[in-house]
Amino acid sequence: MKAVFSAPLACLTFVLTLSGCDSTPRERQEIVRQEMTKLDTAARHTGRTLSRLGRQTARFDSANHARRAVPLNPQKQRAMDQLLLGSYASQVGSLTPATIAGAYGQLLRATRAQRAAWDARSWDYAQATYRRLNTQLATVRLDLPARDELRIRAWQAEFTALRAQRTAKDLRAATKK
Repeated sequence: MKAVFSAPLACLTFVLTLSGCDSTPRERQEIVRQEMTKLDTAARHTGRTLSRLGRQTARFDSANHARRAVPLNPQKQRAMDQLLLGSYASQVGSLTPATIAGAYGQLLRATRAQRAAWDARSWDYAQATYRRLNTQLATVRLDLPARDELRIRAWQAEFTALRAQRTAKDLRAATKK
């Protein structure tokens, strides 16, 4: 918003400074009136843009909320687990400190490879797999070597960043219209 108003105000100040000595009060009053009209038009345009973006963002948020309210299909979830975790898919609840880092590594390799083809619902399934893995991590964390915990934290940050990148891309697409 500041950038929208600062240029016209600077222009108005410059015009008033230059014309202050060579013009009459009526002429200066007309210049001020014209510049205020420009400012009013810019403010009105910015207000409409913000209103439109607000409506589009609200629709995007509402659609996401409705999508997340629909329960995940257990068969599709098992298929996503298999895709993301490979051989670790059937043992998520029994992963040990020795095996959990491998599961996270597999999750990230598969996520990097598949993410471009995923829609928002696919990300919901991937997020559910990620959450289950995090739940298991919470149970074994105290026995986890520090080097493995550090790698897992980095993979968690990357997964979250990939998810946020997709959300930002979807929001950008929803507000371009």
